[in-house]
Amino acid sequence: MSDVTERLKWLAPSERTFAGYLFWLSRPRFWLYLAGPVIVGVAYGAPTTSEFFTPLSIALFLYFLLPANVFLYGVNDRFDVDIDEYNPKKSEGGREVQYSGSNRVTAIVLVCGALGVGFVPVLPAESAVAMGAFLTLGAAYSVPPLRFKTTPVLDSVSNGLYVTPAIVAYGGVAGTAPPLLAVAGGWVWAMGMHTFSAIPDIDPDRRAGITTTATLLGERATLLYCAACWLAAAALMGVVDPRLGVVFLVYPLFVGVIDRFGVDIARAYWWFPILNTFAGMALTMGRLWVMLYG
Repeated sequence: MSDVTERLKWLAPSERTFAGYLFWLSRPRFWLYLAGPVIVGVAYGAPTTSEFFTPLSIALFLYFLLPANVFLYGVNDRFDVDIDEYNPKKSEGGREVQYSGSNRVTAIVLVCGALGVGFVPVLPAESAVAMGAFLTLGAAYSVPPLRFKTTPVLDSVSNGLYVTPAIVAYGGVAGTAPPLLAVAGGWVWAMGMHTFSAIPDIDPDRRAGITTTATLLGERATLLYCAACWLAAAALMGVVDPRLGVVFLVYPLFVGVIDRFGVDIARAYWWFPILNTFAGMALTMGRLWVMLYG
């Protein structure tokens, strides 16, 4: 994974340029964390394959691919400047850029949030609410006085926001909300994903003096918490469709492999974009198979 990342850096713009800084600010390794759910939402919401590529679905995919990531991580970095001093991911030679603090960056981040609001007039009510939830939770996670990221459990629950692009896209093509159990399953899946990603930050966060679900529980208990979230997600999705439950079982099994072989979680954290991509592909291809072959 690290070798591939180093090779791709030659193709990406330099963080020393303004465009390159915004590119790296948006966490390109994690772009599909928001854009991927759009694909899944469209696949399950569209009644026929001919409705996969509508102007709205394409626009939503492009928005959640880049502008939404600039908004989400830009807000996060703006209010995490003090904390990031202790975070090795933001140190020189780390995998993420440090916030520049310029007015231009702030303006771009705000514009990217406003672009999400611009979709509301063309979305059905359920999708509009989901878009509002994404923007609201994306800000509330980092911005005082709510700043959910420093409140155990709320930091985890609020990161269900990663499922909202799927709800937006599903409603955009189906005209209605996805099944409630599917939303619940996706939400607790995202809770596990967020809390797992916080495990490598336990020591930096403690040095910075903030409390999260991960710092409160410690590494071992947090890993069990993540496994419980993912088991719950698999169970809920299994009620919607047993085949969905099988896909989501990959995540608690992954925790078992990490624990069994003593894999460093800070290392496993960087494998998740690959795992999520393949899980999303399985969900999407499974839906296509059902649509085409019954």
